[in-house]
Amino acid sequence: MTAGPLDGVRIVDISSMLMAPYATQILGDMGADVIKVESPDGDPVRGIGPMRHAGMGAIFLNINRSKRSLVLDLKQPAGLAAAFDLIRSADVVVTNVRPAAMARLGLGYEAVSAVNPRIIYAGLFGYGQSGPYAAKPAFDDLIQGAVAVPWLSHMADGGEPRYSPTAFVDRGVALWAVGQISAALFSRSRTGHGQKIEVPMFEMMASFVLGDHLAGHTFDPPIGALGYPRMLNPDRRPYRTQDGFVCAMIYTDGHWRSFFRALGREAEFEADPRYASMTARTEHIGALYQELAQLLLTRTTAQWLELFSKADVPAMPLHTPDSLLADPHLEATGFFSFGEHPSEGRLRQMAYPSTWSDSQPAQTRHAPRLGEHSLEVLRDIGYSDERIEALIAGGVTASPAPPAGPG
Repeated sequence: MTAGPLDGVRIVDISSMLMAPYATQILGDMGADVIKVESPDGDPVRGIGPMRHAGMGAIFLNINRSKRSLVLDLKQPAGLAAAFDLIRSADVVVTNVRPAAMARLGLGYEAVSAVNPRIIYAGLFGYGQSGPYAAKPAFDDLIQGAVAVPWLSHMADGGEPRYSPTAFVDRGVALWAVGQISAALFSRSRTGHGQKIEVPMFEMMASFVLGDHLAGHTFDPPIGALGYPRMLNPDRRPYRTQDGFVCAMIYTDGHWRSFFRALGREAEFEADPRYASMTARTEHIGALYQELAQLLLTRTTAQWLELFSKADVPAMPLHTPDSLLADPHLEATGFFSFGEHPSEGRLRQMAYPSTWSDSQPAQTRHAPRLGEHSLEVLRDIGYSDERIEALIAGGVTASPAPPAGPG
């Protein structure tokens, strides 16, 4: 197998939960040697079921592949010393611990860069450190609320504000962080210097949301309301058909013209000034979407999908989580596969979702048991077996028994 694009990069991952571990999994799939530093109690996400064995829950398995697990009690001097010994040979430190807490541990950027000036130190946390929210804890739901996502859903349909049913803040910030870390490594390759990167969830997601919804307030003074009308339309949703739902995106001038042509109503399209341009459609989007919703009730899902396909209008069926697993495109591209985990048995695996002509990223390791690589990593940084035994005896590190298998 060709080496991944980050082969040879060592990342010390001092994080837990979902956001930062998802980022480091992607970096690990790219070939980086990701060493997940866990407390003796382990990442709390290990406990989210379902699971076959304690500490190996489904979400943990899906965001912690391509890593090695090292147990270190960073509150003990010997554990902190081991962390610094590891950082001396590292390229990147990733953490989602709040900066003040990292400083109290003795692992703030100043201390870390003093022993390794080339380090890329990436902190993923709630809020920028120059504002009044700096010390506040943050979770996906809280940031969704803080950047108005639940209120936008209320603006769209008048219902109760509600969070998105997937952790898109954690995953979105993680994806942003992967780009920042990769760019910082590229910058270091030219300058020789490391640096600190702060990736605050609130600011990142505020830019994410307001990129769509700043609207008239883009201008000073404002020339219109906040909010993108198309996205806030109550009929912007999967359309009901005679027998189910269909997802369709009739968006550009060409889409609308082609759609009306397929219906045999092109003259009607040409005569209606509401369809004349993107600007006109946006102004009348409420009425247009209502009319479209009523029209789609007149045929079956299969009939509409066939028409949209012939008209080259973007459309997809509405999947359920169950039907997504059987999607024919994902099947044809080999997105899902099955593999054997040494302790958890047969697992469904998802492919790395981009294709490279060379240095293809891919899973490099199974998701580790707590402390599975403690002995290996400590030996990597030159610790003798006697020194490791002393750390185990002092509760600074731990190593699990060999896996009993999935039975």
